[in-house]
Amino acid sequence: MESCSTDSSVSSLIMMDEDVNPHHFSSITTKLHSNGPTASSVYQLLECPVCTNSMYPPIHQCHNGHTLCSTCKTRVHNRCPTCRQELGDIRCLALEKIAESLELPCRYSSLGCPDIFPYYSKLKHESICNFRPYNCPYAGSDCSVVGDIPYLVTHLRDDHRVDMHSGCTFNHRYVKSNPAEVENATWMLTVFHCFGQYFCLHFEAFQLGTAPVYMAFLRFMGDEREARTYGYSLEVGGNGRKLTYEGSPRSIRDSHKKVRDSHDGLIVYRNMALFFSGADRKELKLRVTGRIWKEQQNPEGGVCIPNLCS
Repeated sequence: MESCSTDSSVSSLIMMDEDVNPHHFSSITTKLHSNGPTASSVYQLLECPVCTNSMYPPIHQCHNGHTLCSTCKTRVHNRCPTCRQELGDIRCLALEKIAESLELPCRYSSLGCPDIFPYYSKLKHESICNFRPYNCPYAGSDCSVVGDIPYLVTHLRDDHRVDMHSGCTFNHRYVKSNPAEVENATWMLTVFHCFGQYFCLHFEAFQLGTAPVYMAFLRFMGDEREARTYGYSLEVGGNGRKLTYEGSPRSIRDSHKKVRDSHDGLIVYRNMALFFSGADRKELKLRVTGRIWKEQQNPEGGVCIPNLCS
């Protein structure tokens, strides 16, 4: 494996590349040596020209000194995207050493994250940062939209045509003419707005082992810590019988599939669902009721008490 100069100084890296393109690197040299390097100017050096993400070791370069990240090296078929020369297996060790010494802001600083991290801790933090965008919670398609909560609420309403409701109680009726079909049968998501927050109510059918089941569960449009400050209950019944479920909503940070596969919600087996439906048991007619509340700390007893929505 070849490498550029192992000298840890920035000047060795710059001098090596000035022979190739002195006009391009003279401005960088000025930035790095007039009053020392700034985080922003060094960060620009570490930006991959292909994906524009920060480069992490191994950092590759061509014979002319153009750098790119290891992920993009395979994407460009071992050809430098800048000069089209063959990349080979050259490591830019000087730039890697610069990376090790940096502390940089979170990539979500523009969304409100105030934290600064050593270069190698940055990726780990960004994968769990509370300010990172949320994935679209719609379960009926492989939607790739991401954004903050207000953006996703608008997206769900306008693009997915999701039913939007205000209030902390609900009473929904689900009807299916052929209850024997449960594979990939997903009802449309319903969104509720209460306590100034948004909640997603899912109701769908799937196979649990060999048994067809129906499941209802609630997800909170926000992070996990805040989700735990709310509670909800679900109830389904008929013919003098009923099933109930009570718990905390899961954050939409947890994917729809993860919540469903953990069975964290109200589960009704098909035979019981048809019993609740009454009549000739050939058509599914389920009425799901429920409510959402916010847990409040009791100042006297130190325990949580529900704050019910009026």
